[in-house]
Amino acid sequence: MVIEYIRYTVPSARAEEFENAYQRAGRVLDADPHCVRWEVARGAEEPEHFVVRIEWDSIEGHEQGFRSSPQFGEFFAAVKPFFDQIQEMKHYQLRPPGATP
Repeated sequence: MVIEYIRYTVPSARAEEFENAYQRAGRVLDADPHCVRWEVARGAEEPEHFVVRIEWDSIEGHEQGFRSSPQFGEFFAAVKPFFDQIQEMKHYQLRPPGATP
């Protein structure tokens, strides 16, 4: 499993629009066999900051499976208006406590 983190800075005037966009995009993620789960978190101290966390079965499942699926277009259309607000979009692997490199 791999986790994708997408950090956004969204002006407060567009926060509701952003959350609605991810509700639409989330329906696509929920139906995708490569997506394990997803969530959107909004900053408590800095409410213009959002973090989207998506758990994928693998990087390949995300990049070759999901991104090449017919449903990806629907997902992308929902979130595309916020691409300029992305600060980071990367995959991370979980490390068990005490793991050595």
